[in-house]
Amino acid sequence: MVATPESRPVVPPLENGDRLSRAEFERRYTAMPQVKQAELIEGVVYMASPLRIKSHGEPHGDLATWLGTYKAFTPGVVVGIEPTVRLDLENEPQPDAVLLVPGRQATIGADDYIEGAPELIVEVAASSAAIDLHDKKRAYRRNQVQEYIVWRTLERQLDWFVLEADEYQAQRLDDGIVRSRIFPGLWLAVSALLAGDMTTVLTVLQQGINSPEHQAFVQKISP
Repeated sequence: MVATPESRPVVPPLENGDRLSRAEFERRYTAMPQVKQAELIEGVVYMASPLRIKSHGEPHGDLATWLGTYKAFTPGVVVGIEPTVRLDLENEPQPDAVLLVPGRQATIGADDYIEGAPELIVEVAASSAAIDLHDKKRAYRRNQVQEYIVWRTLERQLDWFVLEADEYQAQRLDDGIVRSRIFPGLWLAVSALLAGDMTTVLTVLQQGINSPEHQAFVQKISP
């Protein structure tokens, strides 16, 4: 018997607020190629609203520039922009950016998705601030994401959390700079970033890249 279009099973559409398994979430997401960003967070579906340039698009681009520059001088790391991350059976987020060393915590699967927890995840939070600082933060902590950055653009605040004893602790500024504990040389001039001063952001980052700690890290992880 040949299946007709009428007899084939209909895949239900993905909807905000759906409570789904990860397998069902992927099935529905795959069947809706017109949907560009959807996430499963603690078993609940969240679909992105249209993104504004000043509160999301431009800050996202600045963070991508910062991370991309670090990658250029750090062979062995991978930067991903909005990748799907198979975190666990109830969480499949699409973070704004991730930084990882494949095989150290997370791997890249045969179907080209990230499996497990990247060491660093970045989120730009405007209207999504509540989920980024609550449900996502809890899921990332439980799955051992070592560092988590949330840029709350409407509040002009940036939080950099580090996992310590299974809890997230906010990093304190040292001379206006936050220095990654997981990725040596990844330095961020927070006030400059918030002000849109990317020249200073990249100058400070270059100082980190030139540090002995970064050189030792590159030797350790280089393919």
